[in-house]
Amino acid sequence: MAKSKKVNKKTNSMIIIGVTIIVVAILIIAGVFAYTDIFKEEKIAEKEEEFILDNRVSPFENQALVLEVLRIRHRGLYDKLMSPGRGWRDKPSFYYIANLDGLEYVSKDVEHLGKVEEILFTGWDTMFQENKIMRDAEEEQNYSEVTITLMEKVKSGILGRRSKDVERGKIHLTYNYKTGRWYGDDSFRDYDGYGHWVGETFELWFNIYQIDSDLDYIPYWTEVNVLGTDPQRDDSDKDPDGDGIPTAWEWRWGYDPFTWDDHEKLDPDIDGIENIEEYQLAKWLADPFSQDIYVEVDYMGKGGLLDPPHILWEECQQAIIEKYAEHNIKMYFDQGWPDTPLNGGGEVLPHYDQISQDSGMILQFYNHNFPDERKGSFRYVVMGHAGPFNHPAKSNVYDTIHIAYNFGLMTHIKNLFVYKMLPTARGFRIKVASTLMHELGHSVGISPWTFEGCDNLTYTQGRAARNKFDETWGDYYSVMNYYHMYSIKLLDYSDGSNGPPYDQNDWLMLFVPSFQYNSELIEEIFFHPPGFDKIVYGETETSVTGYVYDEEFTEKLTRDMKGWSPVDPIDANWLVFKLEDKDKYPNYMEIKILVQPDVPYAGWALYGEGKLDEDGNIIYYSQDDIISEITS
Repeated sequence: MAKSKKVNKKTNSMIIIGVTIIVVAILIIAGVFAYTDIFKEEKIAEKEEEFILDNRVSPFENQALVLEVLRIRHRGLYDKLMSPGRGWRDKPSFYYIANLDGLEYVSKDVEHLGKVEEILFTGWDTMFQENKIMRDAEEEQNYSEVTITLMEKVKSGILGRRSKDVERGKIHLTYNYKTGRWYGDDSFRDYDGYGHWVGETFELWFNIYQIDSDLDYIPYWTEVNVLGTDPQRDDSDKDPDGDGIPTAWEWRWGYDPFTWDDHEKLDPDIDGIENIEEYQLAKWLADPFSQDIYVEVDYMGKGGLLDPPHILWEECQQAIIEKYAEHNIKMYFDQGWPDTPLNGGGEVLPHYDQISQDSGMILQFYNHNFPDERKGSFRYVVMGHAGPFNHPAKSNVYDTIHIAYNFGLMTHIKNLFVYKMLPTARGFRIKVASTLMHELGHSVGISPWTFEGCDNLTYTQGRAARNKFDETWGDYYSVMNYYHMYSIKLLDYSDGSNGPPYDQNDWLMLFVPSFQYNSELIEEIFFHPPGFDKIVYGETETSVTGYVYDEEFTEKLTRDMKGWSPVDPIDANWLVFKLEDKDKYPNYMEIKILVQPDVPYAGWALYGEGKLDEDGNIIYYSQDDIISEITS
């Protein structure tokens, strides 16, 4: 009995010890969890306190605003050239008035030491005649108001000896010193390009920036709050993400300087000039979100006393520039620009009485006079004596054009009796511009195998064939139609007003990057258009290395776009691809978006990239979103 009591006492002691251990363990675990929660809360609090908005605007410099007027183009030459008479020879005179926060500057009144001279812009285009105006600002000022007024000096009176100044256009802008952006009559990602405005009479390129201590022209506020860069260190040549384009350019055009972007493929405006090339062409006004076409022009020297050098007349350039500008495409001709490669535009080439596409003689100029760094971003035009064509110099890519004219007797006879064109300076300019616009049309996707009215020569097969053509393909009133090409009343692509099947709106059929693609047809020697039997369609490239097509994302993106197109009014098709293996491609974004103009035989371009959040939604980098978040 005594033994039993002793056992029970021992058992009770063990139970008490066990319970005590359990209680202590529970308390320890609870303490750990409590400490962890507190630690987490402290960490979250620390994280929330990590970002402190620095709302200063200009702590390191005397604050000021700078307006750069980069280029002004008068739009009136086309109408004058297409009207009978000599009016096209009269070059306009104009100037601008800039108002920066109430301080007005009149560009024609050039003053020095009290002496004022009137100096006007005289001509159709001021490219490479840049101006700048500076305005002091109040320290820590947040906004400035900028107005640019374009004025033309117009002759008046019976003999035109008097003149009057006529306002031809005005834009008003508000500049934000914190973000370095402006808005108003021009804004970032607007329809016609940033720093670019098109009015009824003038087309204007400009830039606005503020004085910046580190000279990268990224505002202090943006550097410290949005980008996280050093406001006292120049970022214009830094490339922290190693994607080939420095911070300053990526900031200006809305890309993340610390995330690798596929700039060698990105082409959001679908002009065939990828972002890496847009960056390289920035000094010539390239805009990655607005279509640009760059053309290098070289010309053959004179062939004799009555055969002067075969230059591309300014009137031809301006007429073509104007027609493309009407459709929101900016055309640039380099026939001797400053700051170009050593063998850039304006080279004088050896004279040949004739070359042809079959002869392949164009290759010598393509190899030795067209810089390699321009191939793929520029088209190449040779102005020659005889034998116009657009034909590949390398591979089967239509980036090379030969335009020909001369003043020989047989040329005058042919112009007069075949083309019904008087041998006048105006007539020659329209003919050369029409020929060049025709050949450029092939480089933007209009060909005999995309529309049968193009390069159709069936009207040359006798009177009956001509009458039939007149009743059918004669409706296609375009420089792409040989039947109308040399009419001095026509210098344009068709607007499709005569309707199908014998007419089309050429402007709605353009695929601007065509000059980079191998053609579907081989124009072998002795080829005659249209050559439908020779067309071989390759597979349209819609695959992306390391990615798989995602139907759900594609359908959602298409709905979200609501019919919007980067090449409006041309419709666009969309595809979304998702990254398969992030470990294999660590630098790649999770999402790539491809876009295709809805025109015959168009290829696909990389429009943009994005990441996926925890819920599987596509997230796009946006400086505006970052600014909204940090200021809220």
